[in-house]
Amino acid sequence: MSQLFTPTMLGSALLQNRIVMAPMTRARANIDGSPGPLAAQYYAQRASVGLIITEGTQPSDDGQGYPATPGIYTDAHVTGWREVTAAVHAQGARIFFQLMHAGRMSHPLNTPHHRQGVAPSAIAPGEQIFTLSGMKDIPVPRALGLDEMPQVINEYRYAARRAVDAGGDGVEIHGIAYLIHQFLAISSNQRTDRYGGTLENRARFAIEVAQAVVEEIGADRTGIRLSPGFGGMGLNHGDEGPDLYRYLVGELDKLGLAYLHIVHYGGDALLHDLRKLWHQALILNRPDRPREDVGKDIARGLADLESYGQMTLANPDLIHRLKSDLPLNAADPSTYFGSSPQGYADGYTDYSTLA
Repeated sequence: MSQLFTPTMLGSALLQNRIVMAPMTRARANIDGSPGPLAAQYYAQRASVGLIITEGTQPSDDGQGYPATPGIYTDAHVTGWREVTAAVHAQGARIFFQLMHAGRMSHPLNTPHHRQGVAPSAIAPGEQIFTLSGMKDIPVPRALGLDEMPQVINEYRYAARRAVDAGGDGVEIHGIAYLIHQFLAISSNQRTDRYGGTLENRARFAIEVAQAVVEEIGADRTGIRLSPGFGGMGLNHGDEGPDLYRYLVGELDKLGLAYLHIVHYGGDALLHDLRKLWHQALILNRPDRPREDVGKDIARGLADLESYGQMTLANPDLIHRLKSDLPLNAADPSTYFGSSPQGYADGYTDYSTLA
């Protein structure tokens, strides 16, 4: 476990250790999409980790999927996030913004313009989504026209620039469940143009988004998050196929991105293949990883860094607890999203520390 606490370079950023706070939607943003009043405190509390990846931030009005999620594309967003990045840097951590375009996982009640969601194809996920008016069926999205693709890609580009303007050390492109993944998956992408059909075509959108972000802020400030075994949100488990991920990771590797962040649900053979294909830093997240396995993927050479969600959420002083082999708080799922009846801070900034 000692390797966990050694500094490491991630692109152009020097990290104080190899533990990463995974991105976690908290649904506590202001109505204009700027970070909520306790966001700076929330992130700063957890800034003893090496890298913080923010909750998913939408790159445009079309990109919002859920209520009270933050954006990173207006001046108000940038101003609000500057307080967060300054607070994180003051505690010694680095911070990357996760760029998350929800695609079809959206509802008109949740977006600023109240328009239909967009997606590769006009196929509803067959699920419900939370709105401020209660749970609603997700409507059929509007299929993006071929002429719209450059605009959508440029939304990621612009959001990446705004993230750096806000003091971010880089961005992570979210490639699980949402718009990028919806292009990868056969169940959500039935296009017959250059963005559909073959695995090369279905990977094209992800690659072009990464290229645009690299052109805007540099490869050393750009990461991407993928999950070959993900099944959910209207996507069939693994319907993209392992060959698509081998191809995609190989092509992304040519861009020299700062890191690849894999959420691993099983299938170690593919994980080993991707590790061989990838020549930069690899961050590995195993959902529900037990305490006794912390650090094992780094020790085995499968990862350069390990990311944790619930552990960092519930334990602002996670590094201290791990170093000293102290007990961990358990996360409370009932307070993951939005304010609770007890108040805005409940389950957000009120987890106890051992200091």
